[in-house]
Amino acid sequence: MGDVTDDRNEVPPPAEAGGGGRPFAAVDLGASSGRVMLGFAGGGELSLREVHRFPNEPVRVGGTLYWDILALYRGVLTGLRTAGRETGGRLAGVGIDSWAVDYGLLDASGALLGNPVHYRDGRTEGMAERLAARLSPTGLYARTGIQHLPFNTVYQLTAARDDPQLAAARRLLLIPDLIAYWLTGEAGTELTNASTTQLIDPRTGDWSREVARAAEVDLGLFAPLRRPGDPAGRLLPGVLAETGLTGQVPVTAVGSHDTASAVAGVPAAGERFAYIATGTWSLAGVELDAPVLSEESRRANFTNELGVDGTVRYLRNIMGLWLLQECLREWAAAGSPQELRPLLARAAEAPPLRSVVDAGDPEFIPPGGMPERIAAACRRTGQPEPRNEAETVRCVLDSLALAHRAAVADAQRLSGREVDVVHIVGGGAHNELLCRLTADACGLPVVAGPAEAAALGNLLVQARAAGGVRGGLPELRGLLRGTQALRHHEPSGGTRAWERAAARLADGGKD
Repeated sequence: MGDVTDDRNEVPPPAEAGGGGRPFAAVDLGASSGRVMLGFAGGGELSLREVHRFPNEPVRVGGTLYWDILALYRGVLTGLRTAGRETGGRLAGVGIDSWAVDYGLLDASGALLGNPVHYRDGRTEGMAERLAARLSPTGLYARTGIQHLPFNTVYQLTAARDDPQLAAARRLLLIPDLIAYWLTGEAGTELTNASTTQLIDPRTGDWSREVARAAEVDLGLFAPLRRPGDPAGRLLPGVLAETGLTGQVPVTAVGSHDTASAVAGVPAAGERFAYIATGTWSLAGVELDAPVLSEESRRANFTNELGVDGTVRYLRNIMGLWLLQECLREWAAAGSPQELRPLLARAAEAPPLRSVVDAGDPEFIPPGGMPERIAAACRRTGQPEPRNEAETVRCVLDSLALAHRAAVADAQRLSGREVDVVHIVGGGAHNELLCRLTADACGLPVVAGPAEAAALGNLLVQARAAGGVRGGLPELRGLLRGTQALRHHEPSGGTRAWERAAARLADGGKD
């Protein structure tokens, strides 16, 4: 189907760590797992390897879904201890990135008031409508440029307005800032992640006090803003003792929203590229110098999140591999576990575009019952239901590729930025079927990799702040192209079948 996978189309794999580069730890917390990566950068070297991975399993208590934040912090400490053992107890720095929008509340003594609530919890239902009574969706978008998602931080704070914890709070820290605070004792709010709260004006890179007033949010809860590359403190003596690290170990603010780090880790040449950062979510769009705040952009549900070096990540959130992850979890719970590789091989042989669903539908946000919800969506649109696991997976991947196609096309149309290539980074870069289907759907070549783009972007920002690498994003991306294994997929055939599938989905499933 147009993929090119022989060795002639790959750059050499990363060199073994430990050459001329200095050692950095990149803490990368995803919605399903966390990892600590040990990277070496400097002197033309850029290499990375995982030293510790740990699960990120939410917990439901009393009807509320929470993050197990202390388990995540323990995983970070274990990872730093492992990294220290491999480097003789020395690290040149630490950087932290994670998913967006969620936060922890601290009291006046700096103690955590409760486990952070998971963005998939149902507490934000109806909150967008409550805020809209005070500030219209058009006005909100014109001031923040952020895509409407029901779990944005501003809606979480609207839902928590009468919560005693919020009343008692003296500080609000987004997840990566919370981990950094526990490591260093210093509080800050990193800008790329702050931009996802729907409280930042992307034109100024500062808080929108007008939005905060309308949402009745006390901006005094937030620590001072930091930008990628700013210092975020040094590891506390107790952290050094627990991890076995020695010396003064700086923590650097990176693109602490994992997508900001992932986009910094896109190995693109020039400006004419689109990116798709894949994992639990697919975030598809283009990199710009200024936000797009038009009403047409709002209606297309595009977001203007801030990126490294003053860039704007103009993108659309798509449900992503969450759909596949949830199907696998459900099948395993039902006593029919599926091995992913052979399942993807069977999906590749399943009928293409037999049924597709809207991968941006909020119906798919909550966990549980995903295969049946996908089948129900097919029934509602008059399409045949998947008959087995392979057809369900093919429906998921066809639907994601179709959503990627729409996002890339809309990003070009709305921003005026034309693209010649699509870069897929993150976990989905390993999924050759998804990469092939995306190339076919978009009618554009796809470059897949690196899978660990977020950790690499994290590492590069740290190394640059420490003086180990130099230059702007073009130079950092050049280093990526010269050191990371990439796989190329060319589109096969035309896009007519994808056009028909998109029209069928828009028309309720009718051909």
